[in-house]
Amino acid sequence: MSIGKTIRKIREQKNITQQQLAALVNMHRSNYSKVEAGERELSVSALNKVAKHFGMTLDELVNFKGKVPTEEKIEDKTSLEQLKLINELEPDDKAMVFHLIDTIITKKRFKDFVATMQ
Repeated sequence: MSIGKTIRKIREQKNITQQQLAALVNMHRSNYSKVEAGERELSVSALNKVAKHFGMTLDELVNFKGKVPTEEKIEDKTSLEQLKLINELEPDDKAMVFHLIDTIITKKRFKDFVATMQ
């Protein structure tokens, strides 16, 4: 299957319009439709944007196995499952999550401290 047809299949399964993807890759919709028809190619950077928009890696998009990733709702998981998902992240993303958690905890502790002073 061509990359254009792969993108079309995933786009349709995720209920995304051609116009939305065309805007994502800075392309007119009529030109973008040629990508899905196999008449035009996307640059690697545009393919990367599309993959990220789909919640996939570039490799998963190019070597598509037919299974579209579903959105993961971390709040529906147990704490242990949440930590496992966080540990699967890239190091920079993992650091960002932990920084956010640290910030929230510090904010809560500060509020608690101020409340005890009153």
